[in-house]
Amino acid sequence: MPSLSIEGLFESAVKIFLFEDKAVTMSFSSDGIHIRFPTTRRLAEYLEVPHYYILPYFAMMEEQELVTRAERVGILTTNKGTDRLIAVMRDLHPQESAAVLGEKIFAEIARPRKESC
Repeated sequence: MPSLSIEGLFESAVKIFLFEDKAVTMSFSSDGIHIRFPTTRRLAEYLEVPHYYILPYFAMMEEQELVTRAERVGILTTNKGTDRLIAVMRDLHPQESAAVLGEKIFAEIARPRKESC
């Protein structure tokens, strides 16, 4: 089971997407790709910890500009958070990620991008 840390939450989110939901909800815009994170309650349940243990980590993730909360939408990754989530998918679960997203889409979003200035 992943640790209770920011990295552990990203790893848990990926495992929920790939092994439980078998789906990833993404939105594409001119601003980038944003992925809907599992709810804090879902992550707490997955990690078998009380819900309130998760909340400080989400506050830190917001401070680090990895996620943003959108009213009535949920928690979405920022471009920085998307890169981090996709890195977990690429580095730890590439075959499963390609199976869920499709090989072409996964290859395209997992491809390294140039930093924008």
